[in-house]
Amino acid sequence: MKINAKMLVYILTTSMLIFIASVGYLTIKSRQLVLTEAREVANKNAHEYANLIKSELTADYNITKTLAQAGQAFQSLPWEDWNKIFLEQQLHVITENPHYLAIATSWELNYIDPDWGKPFGRYMSGWVKDPNGDINQIELRLNTDGDDITGNYYAMKSSGGSMIVDPKLWSPTGREEDQYINTNISVPVKPGNTFIGLAGVDVDLERFQVIVKKIKPFKNSYAFLLSNDGTFVAHANSTLMGKLISAENPELSEKFNIVENVQSGESFSFIYKNPNNEKDFYVFAPIKVENVNTPWSLAIVVPNKIITSKANIVSYKALLVSLIGLLLLTIVIWIIAKNITDPIIKVTDILKNLAKGKISESLIMEVKTNDEVGEMTQALNTSIRGLNNKAEFANQIGTGNIDYNLELVSEEDLLGKSLLNMRSSLLKARSEDEKRTEEDKKRRWSNEGLAKFAEILRNNNDNISILANNIIKNLVYYLNANQGGLFIHNDQEKQSVIFELLAAFAYDTEKFLKKEIELGEGLVGTCASEKNTIYLTEIPQDYIQITSGLGGANPSSLLFVPLKIENDILGVIEIASFNKFKKHEIEFAEKAAESIASALKSVRINTTTTYLLEQSQQQAEEMAAQEEEMRQNMEELQATQEESSRKSDEFSGMLQGMDLFLLKAEFSLDATLINANDLFIDKFKYTHSEAIGMEVEEFVAKRDITKFQKILNTVMSGKSHQEITFLKNKTGKELKLITFFTPVMINEIFEKILLLAIDISDYK
Repeated sequence: MKINAKMLVYILTTSMLIFIASVGYLTIKSRQLVLTEAREVANKNAHEYANLIKSELTADYNITKTLAQAGQAFQSLPWEDWNKIFLEQQLHVITENPHYLAIATSWELNYIDPDWGKPFGRYMSGWVKDPNGDINQIELRLNTDGDDITGNYYAMKSSGGSMIVDPKLWSPTGREEDQYINTNISVPVKPGNTFIGLAGVDVDLERFQVIVKKIKPFKNSYAFLLSNDGTFVAHANSTLMGKLISAENPELSEKFNIVENVQSGESFSFIYKNPNNEKDFYVFAPIKVENVNTPWSLAIVVPNKIITSKANIVSYKALLVSLIGLLLLTIVIWIIAKNITDPIIKVTDILKNLAKGKISESLIMEVKTNDEVGEMTQALNTSIRGLNNKAEFANQIGTGNIDYNLELVSEEDLLGKSLLNMRSSLLKARSEDEKRTEEDKKRRWSNEGLAKFAEILRNNNDNISILANNIIKNLVYYLNANQGGLFIHNDQEKQSVIFELLAAFAYDTEKFLKKEIELGEGLVGTCASEKNTIYLTEIPQDYIQITSGLGGANPSSLLFVPLKIENDILGVIEIASFNKFKKHEIEFAEKAAESIASALKSVRINTTTTYLLEQSQQQAEEMAAQEEEMRQNMEELQATQEESSRKSDEFSGMLQGMDLFLLKAEFSLDATLINANDLFIDKFKYTHSEAIGMEVEEFVAKRDITKFQKILNTVMSGKSHQEITFLKNKTGKELKLITFFTPVMINEIFEKILLLAIDISDYK
């Protein structure tokens, strides 16, 4: 076999084997990646839309929960009066929520009727929408002959827990074509741990059908929403709504335990071969509302052939590219073999020695002719010298002498250039490795510092002074600085924006540090004003001096970092050091400042909340001596506030509940209205824009002007006052209210006056 034929056979065969193995491996991996990516897309979409539906259900649950919490105050007034007021609150809720079909509260008769001595029986009152959208009152006595142990009311009475009832189809007209799906959300009314009734709303679930129909992450994919018992709440095929998955597709439901998995509240997925003998990919994302033990689940179904078709396209393209590559390789090998084989025959002996690995000056041949053979011999000699140099170069590189140089035989010395490129790559790799090591060191230093400060911020978060001292001390130590100070915005100062020194470390405060700095004053004030980091290496003379046992000296650098949350400035950190701050140290200080600002704000909020809770408790005790009925309401408010200090979402629910039940207004120290809830605005017939800025006496009826001035003087002296007062609305109509005025103190500073009131104009 000729040399060129051998080259074609051997090289081409080897290349084909390598190509086939490489392409096969890449094709399999690409297919797996495409399948994995597509399933992750489906899973991500399922969880995103599940969270959207969860937020809708949570909002309805929180409203129901607020109604149940407000219902715990039923003993504050005679039952008939309280029931009338509470019905008004329920009417307001169903009016403001168009997707509510009904709203009602059920009360155990033995808690509201002293003559009812049986452990069963309940009174239900509320509102329901008729087919025309009109809202009608309902009032019923139920279970007077005994509890219905199969009903949802008895289940909640027994367990004491909240419930989202499995949805059902309901028709307002009685016709099947008018049916739509709805559910009931109920929350128990439990003063302490005693069940006395529940609050519930019937919710129209049609809006989820709109959401589910929009979910199409892939062609021919679809989604459906299942309730806790496997009922279709929403489906791309609307005819399935209200039906059980176990009834519509018993094989699928039983094979994969779908109902049990939904009830467990976990994510799960599987592949199922449908009746058309085609595989579908199912992914389920849980929907769990807080304190409700009946989770739902959102599912997305993707035809497996849609996913695999993308993988097949990748495979076909890879195969086509491979075939083209093999064809080009064959042509190239044939050309190279043709150009090499002819001169190789004439220098066989030398090449045999070279094939044995002999590279030395002894292989150099004498050039005797000037023809093509001489030129070939000369080229071969040059090649031998070059190979000898390259071997020495490779040996030097192999011993670690990366700086060893190699002279190229010519500008076309591809091997020499490749070796030099290899050396350059090794040099670059060494440089990048050193740089990467340094970057890793900086990143590890930054991450360890942030973790350390996260631990510091978790401790002493109930004492802002101790927390601030720990922050500045550890920040100075970690940055290897010399001095530091933490200035915080004094939000009690209303005349100007003042930043007070909250903590300092290693400062000579008597010489150079002001304890109060206004916005824009000096470098600290400038940093707060511009809301950006300031870094100085040229320090103004006598601006600051670092002192030690050896004397005092000016620092080499100053760093000012604002403590800001979004666009609000909470304070400024000032750090002085003999060393220059590096870029990663400044970035670390800025990241730490974000966490510090958030922690300080939380501590300040907690401190203010604690103070307000203590004030509320003190005021409630004072009112208890004056008015027993008002004491009950204030105790409920205090209990709600104490609960809200532990859970921010519960605090929000309490405020919403208070806004639905009490008239609330806030007045400035000059007795002008600065804020009011919707009940207050509606009761006095003003709009928000009209009411804001009105003086408090403009709301007082003429008969109580003198009495009201005494009340105002009492509150301005820092004392709370509760009394029945006659006020007037925009039309001049007098309103008889139980009013409670109290001063609002923040950090021992009188900030504003709070008014809470209940309208008793219609009660004798």
